[in-house]
Amino acid sequence: MSVTINTDGSCRGNPGPGGWAWAIDESHFASGVESPSTNQRMELMAVIQALRSNPDGPVEIVSDSTYVVHCFRDRWHAGWLRRGWKNGKGQPVANRDLWEQLFDLTLSSDRKVSFRWVKGHSGDRMNDFVDLLATEAADSQRPRHQN
Repeated sequence: MSVTINTDGSCRGNPGPGGWAWAIDESHFASGVESPSTNQRMELMAVIQALRSNPDGPVEIVSDSTYVVHCFRDRWHAGWLRRGWKNGKGQPVANRDLWEQLFDLTLSSDRKVSFRWVKGHSGDRMNDFVDLLATEAADSQRPRHQN
């Protein structure tokens, strides 16, 4: 049985103070901070921390980040790796340090990890919850967790 984990990232300015969050439900969640950061870095960090904090069994990551979800859905990673960490325009892949960590947790693992996109700010209860946690983290620069 797969565990569903919702993730989100937030940044106040781009770059600026950033926050990330993941949640299984309202009683099992965490958030963290990085400053300076970018929104895309925080989206990636949310997924990395969700997988590290929940290391067992199959996982479905639910995110409103097309940056994260499309990388796996459309297999951007295959092209990046084939081209030596260059994107389709021949430029270095942004946030390579975080992508490498995420690929170690997904592509280089026997663990089944799937990704599903959800529209942000559309009334999805858990997406709204992780958005609130990530935004609070970015604003306060204080992490939270509850297990």
